[in-house]
This record gives sequence, C-alpha cells and structure tokens, in this order.
Amino acid sequence: MAPDPDLDAGSGFDAVGIDDDTRLVYRYVLAQGTVRVEDVVQDVPLERTDTAAMLARLRAAGLINRTSGSEGEYTAVDPRIALRALAERTEAHLDRIRAAIPDLADLFEQTADTSESGGGVHVLDDPALIGAWYTRLEHEVTGEFMAFDRPPYVLAGENPVEPLVLERGVLWRAVYAAEVLERPGAWAEIRYAAAAGEQARIARSLPTKLAIADRRTALVSSTLDAHRPTAVVIEGGPLVDLLCVAFEAVWADSVEVPAADSLEDAAPLDRGPGTDDRALLALLGSGAKDETIARELGLSERTLRRRSADLLRRLGAANRFQAGVQAVRRGWI
Repeated sequence: MAPDPDLDAGSGFDAVGIDDDTRLVYRYVLAQGTVRVEDVVQDVPLERTDTAAMLARLRAAGLINRTSGSEGEYTAVDPRIALRALAERTEAHLDRIRAAIPDLADLFEQTADTSESGGGVHVLDDPALIGAWYTRLEHEVTGEFMAFDRPPYVLAGENPVEPLVLERGVLWRAVYAAEVLERPGAWAEIRYAAAAGEQARIARSLPTKLAIADRRTALVSSTLDAHRPTAVVIEGGPLVDLLCVAFEAVWADSVEVPAADSLEDAAPLDRGPGTDDRALLALLGSGAKDETIARELGLSERTLRRRSADLLRRLGAANRFQAGVQAVRRGWI
C-alpha cells in the first residue's frame, strides 16, 4: 500500500534533514514493516529516483534498520523511540549553538579589527584559498600543529607536507572523526601517519574542521558544504585561545590510535614511480586526450581513469597540472 502523499504535509521533517520524498519513503516502511528497494520504487510516487540513498539517509538517522546481505531488507524502528531520540539529538545540537552565540559574537568583535596588533580575521569562500592557507600553516609552524580531521575535504587525501613538518621536530596532534574510517584505506593511512610521528586519536564526531599552528593562527571551517566550503582564518587573539581549549577538550576525550609496528608494515603511501607511472605522467603532461593516452599505453579508458586517479592521489594532486609539479619536485620525472 502506497502512502498518501498529502498526509503530514509540512510536518517539519526537513529540520532533521529529511525532505518530502524521504518522508514518504519513511511512511511506506512504517506501513509495510519490511521492504526492499524495488518495493519502494514500485509503490511510492517520488519526484526523485535515488531510492537507495533515501533509505540510507533514514537508516543513518536511526529511523530504520537494514538486514545483512547484499540484498538486505529495510525494517521499521518504533517511531515512538526513534523519532524522539532524533528530535532530542537535534534539539541538543541547536541548544549548544544558541549558547555559543553571545561569547563567539563578543570574541569576533574583539578580533575583527586588530590592524594595530597585527592580528585579524579573514573569511575564505574559495576551496583553493582554504587549501592554500592550510598548506601555509604547515610550512610556517615551528612548534605545534593541532588539527580536527573530518569530511568534506578540499585537498587530496594524501598529505606530502606533513612528513616534512614532522622531520623538523614539530609536535603534530590530529583528532579524526569516526566517519573518516568509512573511507577504504583510511585506517591504514592514519596508522602510517602515527608511525611517522603524528599523535593521532579518534573521536565519535567533530563539530568542524580545524587547524591551529603554534597556538597563534587558526583555520576553522564555518560551513561543511562539500560544494561551497567556507572557512575563517584567525590570527591571534582570544578566539584562537578558545579554539585551543576546545581542541584540548576533544583530545582528552578521544581514543588513541596505535602506530603501525613499522613504516614498512604500514605500507607507505608514497611509493615511488614505476616505468608505467613515468610513461603515464609524460603523456598526461603532454595534454593528450584520454583516448590517445589509453591507445598509446594499451589500456582501456576505464583503466586509464582508475590509474590516473591513483597517481594523482599518490602525488597529492587535484589535477594533471599539479601532478606534474609534484612529480618534478619528487624527482619522479
């Protein structure tokens, strides 16, 4: 039985990230008890077609469960329990935000105009600028680097600068959100960083992305939109002190990540180039089209895209031009 699309109109589910289509799917699961993706596709009139994603969103919110197996079925959770818990979590988040507004507004007023003291606040709305500021902090830090690591990311996953910073004797402490571990290979990468000298911990969740250099300059995300990220740079002042206190509180409540037994056991991320890698780099740098490169290397275009993506990841590059620059810096070509 398909749910009535007119019921519960304007029910406020959008306040917890559940749109009208997803709400219809939720009502359908409640009515049926147990469903499959194809059941929803057949019975529920939806404007969008990403049914699996809507079921996954409901599951992440704790409103439904999924049975094991590649074709697992979705089952309802008692809404008297699940919805109450979801509403309480949302209200708790809003209360914390409301409580922070007066203090943070006061601190912003104190640091917004600090031209005489050399401090300042800079708003960044360009992913390239955010990435550039993060790298700048890495290069300029001399004693201590603190970071909150969570998605979304504006830089490639691999960080070629961190090992250089650690070699200078900088104390690098990073807290990773548990959701980072959902990315394949993330656990091995974190343990490798720990084996190289990073002090790493895992937190259940993190409120934002953060980097603090020498307790003087901080880069903090003000939005977590993967498509339109924004961040704020704070140079000096009590707001940086407050962020340091926040970092220490989260650090103290997080779980330590054990280092890998050795760098060899940790499967280092930055393996050197093979003959095929050098050939691919040369062709990518030439500006040749993918179909041409694939033909010259005897690869399918799908395999070429996969190998190119892997090469860019290993080089910490976002595009072919950056890959060429990084390859020259590392002596690969």
